[in-house]
Amino acid sequence: MHPVLVTIVKRLLLGLVTLFVVSAIIFSSISLLPGDFGEAVLGQAATEDTVAAFREELGLDKPAVTRYFDWVKEVAKGNLGTSFSGRSASGQDRSRSVAGMIAPRLKNTLFLAGITALIAVPLALLLGLTAALYRNSWYDRAVNVTTLTTISMPEFFVAYVLILLLSSLWSVFPSLATVDAGMALGERLNRIALPAITLTLVIVAHMMRMTRAAIINLLASPYIEMARLKGASRSEIILKHALPNAWAPIATVVAFNLAYLVVGVVVVEVVFVYPGIGQLMVDSVSSRDIPVVQACALIFAATYILLNLIADVIGIVTNPRLLHPR
Repeated sequence: MHPVLVTIVKRLLLGLVTLFVVSAIIFSSISLLPGDFGEAVLGQAATEDTVAAFREELGLDKPAVTRYFDWVKEVAKGNLGTSFSGRSASGQDRSRSVAGMIAPRLKNTLFLAGITALIAVPLALLLGLTAALYRNSWYDRAVNVTTLTTISMPEFFVAYVLILLLSSLWSVFPSLATVDAGMALGERLNRIALPAITLTLVIVAHMMRMTRAAIINLLASPYIEMARLKGASRSEIILKHALPNAWAPIATVVAFNLAYLVVGVVVVEVVFVYPGIGQLMVDSVSSRDIPVVQACALIFAATYILLNLIADVIGIVTNPRLLHPR
C-alpha cells in the first residue's frame, strides 16, 4: 500500500480513538456539573422519594459507567437520545429527540461559519501574500499591527465593540442576530453581519500571519535565489515559485482555523443571541438538559477532530517526500 494511504488510515484510526476518549471526558465533565435535573424540575420542596423516582424514570439512578456505555452504544447507532426539556413534575412527557432539536441549530451554525469562511480565507490569503510581497513596508507594518490587535482581544470584546460602533452609534447592522427558517437570504445575511465580522476579525489574523511567515521562509530557499538571478519579478517569485510550495502549512492553518471557527462560535452566538448550536448548548447547561449538552459537546469535538484530520491529510498529501517515496 502507498505510504500516503497508510498514513491517512493511521490518522483516521487515531481520530476515532481520540473521539472515544473525548466522549468519555465529555460525559465525565457533564456528570460533575453542579445541580440535578430532578431537583431543578421538582423544586426544593420535593421529597427524597419523589426525586429518586423521577431520577429512576430518567435513568439517572444507574451507575455512571453503565450510562456512559449505553450512551456511546446509542450514538454509534445514530441516536443522540431524548431531551429532558419536555419532562415535568406532573408526569407529562413532551420530550423531543435531541437530533430534532440540534438539526436546525446546527444548520444555522454551519451557515454562519460558512459565510465567515468565504470572507475570511480569501482575505487572509490576500493580506498574507501582499504583506510578504511588500515586506517591511508601511503596508506590512500596518497589517501586522492590525492583526496583532484583533488577535489579542477576546471574541466577546470584539463583538461588543462592533455592536457599539455599527449598531448603537451608527445603525448599520442589527445588534441581535435573530433568524428563522422562512427568512429571505438577504435579510439573513444582514442579521448575521456582525457575528460574521466578529469571527472574521478573530481568525483572519492567524491565517494571514501564517501565510506571510510561510512565504517569507521560502524566499530564503536556493531555488528562489535562482529565480531572482534569472530576472523574475518579485510578484512572479512569490506567486509562481514560493506559493505552490507554501500550500502545505497554509492549508494546515486554514483547516485549524476552520475547526476553531465551528467550535468557537459559542461565545459569539450567545452575545448576538444567534439561534445556533452554541446558544442551544448554553441554554441546555442552564436547564441541566444532559442529553442535549452531551450531544452538542460531542458534535463540537467530532467537528474539531475531523477538521484536524483533514489538516493532517493535506499536510501529508502536499509533502513530496511521501508522494514520491524511494
